[in-house]
Amino acid sequence: MREHLTFIGIDLLQQLVATPSFSKEEDKTAGLLMGFFQHHGIQAHRKGNNVWAINEHFDASKPTILLNSHHDTVKPNPAYTRDPFAPHIVDDKLYGLGSNDAGGPLVSLIMTFFYFSNQPNLKYNLVLAATAEEEISGTGGIELIWNELPKIDCAIVGEPTLTDIAIAEKGLMVLDCVAQGKAGHAAREEGVNAIYEALKDIEWFRNYSFPKVSETLGKVKMSVTVIHAGQAHNQVPSECKFTVDVRATDVYSLEEILETVKQNVSCEVTPRSLRLRPSGIAPDHPLVVAGKSLGKKLYGSPTTSDQALIPVPSIKMGPGDSARSHSADEFIYVHEIEAGIESYIQLLEQIL
Repeated sequence: MREHLTFIGIDLLQQLVATPSFSKEEDKTAGLLMGFFQHHGIQAHRKGNNVWAINEHFDASKPTILLNSHHDTVKPNPAYTRDPFAPHIVDDKLYGLGSNDAGGPLVSLIMTFFYFSNQPNLKYNLVLAATAEEEISGTGGIELIWNELPKIDCAIVGEPTLTDIAIAEKGLMVLDCVAQGKAGHAAREEGVNAIYEALKDIEWFRNYSFPKVSETLGKVKMSVTVIHAGQAHNQVPSECKFTVDVRATDVYSLEEILETVKQNVSCEVTPRSLRLRPSGIAPDHPLVVAGKSLGKKLYGSPTTSDQALIPVPSIKMGPGDSARSHSADEFIYVHEIEAGIESYIQLLEQIL
């Protein structure tokens, strides 16, 4: 039966790859998924471009596990040599945009849901959600449907991890900073150079280390990534704008990090969002215990996913390799799909 699931999953993945689904433009893959569930006799729900289904013998008295991955993609890397929407299989590699991130994890979770969805007497309920806008952390994804779902107790987020388990994930906060100066002529001793004012703060971002270090995620990382200043070579700039990428760990809240920044720099600091929070899960949580029993590597992930928007304990796990995400000629191995389905089923069998 599990071999049959692999066959169905690969066919679905090829259909998804062949259907463009850039973030905010996932309507066609959402329709494809609705039709897929209906064809297999499973009632599905849709809001926006998000599609979800609930196991047949749902029991509100039992806890519920969310199986979640996304069906949106980034736009093709300009270095592609293949048609990004042609899901060809060559030497066990299934090529195509989104095949690895996160089509492989998504279809593996869907097949896992199929495996358990009509089984009676499960200890947990299962909800499968194929969501939108993950690649841009948009508000039309998992957040849009969260209150439409049954109460969720924990989640498995499908991302390419070589089926290892991320038990923590860094959060993301982007800061827009503005250093003020005073305009003047560059040939005379006039004005206050906003670039020089910004340099003091940029050096602080470069050198400051937050004292607490996460056991799983390491240090908070801050990187100045964009700078804009000046209009002409002979004019002292009155304003310098720069952007800071902050990767937060589970030992600080985003608010605590922001307060520390504001106490130490003189520029104006504005966070774009406080939504993408770091996540973690207790070492004795059933999902973690099950992963350990299967010999899975447990680690902290530096990259951000929908885990940041899921307000319950979660793990990140799936077939494929994150190193291939967003790369030219993206692919996933066919045998990884089979291993992904098997790994998800084995993990859930430990607790269901």
